[in-house]
Amino acid sequence: MLLEAEIKAQLAHYLQMMEGDILLKVSAGDDQVSRDMLALVDEVSSMSSHIKVEKATLNRTPSFSVNRIGEDTGITFAGVPLGHEFTSFVLALLQVSGRAPKVDPKVIEQVQKIKGEYYFESYISLTCHNCPDVVQALNVMSILHPGISHTMIDGAAFKEEVEKKDIMAVPTVFLNGEPFGSGRMTLEEILAKIGSGPDASELADKEPYDVLVVGGGPAGASAAVYAARKGIRTGMVAERFGGQIMDTLGIENFISVKYTEGPKLAASLEEHVKQYENIDVMNLQRAKRLEKKDLVEIELENGAVLKGKTVILSTGARWRNVGVPGELEFKNKGVAYCPHCDGPLFEGKRVAVIGGGNSGIEAAIDLAGIVKHVT
Repeated sequence: MLLEAEIKAQLAHYLQMMEGDILLKVSAGDDQVSRDMLALVDEVSSMSSHIKVEKATLNRTPSFSVNRIGEDTGITFAGVPLGHEFTSFVLALLQVSGRAPKVDPKVIEQVQKIKGEYYFESYISLTCHNCPDVVQALNVMSILHPGISHTMIDGAAFKEEVEKKDIMAVPTVFLNGEPFGSGRMTLEEILAKIGSGPDASELADKEPYDVLVVGGGPAGASAAVYAARKGIRTGMVAERFGGQIMDTLGIENFISVKYTEGPKLAASLEEHVKQYENIDVMNLQRAKRLEKKDLVEIELENGAVLKGKTVILSTGARWRNVGVPGELEFKNKGVAYCPHCDGPLFEGKRVAVIGGGNSGIEAAIDLAGIVKHVT
């Protein structure tokens, strides 16, 4: 048994929510990962009459695909989706069975309008807290569109493939065999990256706002809510709703909340903001220029110009950089910001940690159990 009793009890509850039969096509060998994968598949399938299993030959071994009966949905897990990816596996079971994903109807429409064939591959580690967002977004796209497929690949189970493709950070996504992106990406960000996001012309004719907030982190969300509660027309421009907390796993210094996680807090912020009808949220938009005329004008990188009687800048924080040559060029290609996520990819390598504060010391200790040598 791979699943602990408590997790198995929770899983049993979720499997009761399945709406139809699904088929797991399994491609396994004689290695330990294959044995663990088969144990997981057998254990889960024994818990629901909706889950059927059959042997198959897939592109990678060990792997298994999650399908509707008589129809390939394009969702494949290469490796054993435990750790942070167990939720991705459970959601795939539910959504393939017919349970609707919790996605904005506008976003669903954008996915369904995509033209062409898209084969995504996401390389992850089971310790990565950023990876499930990407895996789950690509799985949803595969369910909604017959021309889209996605394979989640556990880098620890396919080390030769990871080294051959020079992957040194997770999550890393390939599209149709070519590098597509790395780091946390939402479904909306993926759509924008393939050119299927909201049309920039939708922003061109916006009426001037009483207050225009630039920034979508905690400060920006707070400013927008306070403005909206005064009953005034509020606009909010966010490059990524939630800001840097989206990259933060544990938060323990938020007063009155003993512990929460960055993405969970960001989701709560967004839910709070969207309760106010007089806040117009423009996500995935980056401000380029600010100019004071009769009104304050904010030009976006897509060329649209927004106007406000008042503008509040809440542009937040960024990861600190050293400023040495090659640092930006090698980001996620050897320069990493999350030792917890990316550490397994540096197994057996010599690694340098820059920084001597608590984060640097913690990173060095974490890496010391994985890599060859830490400086």
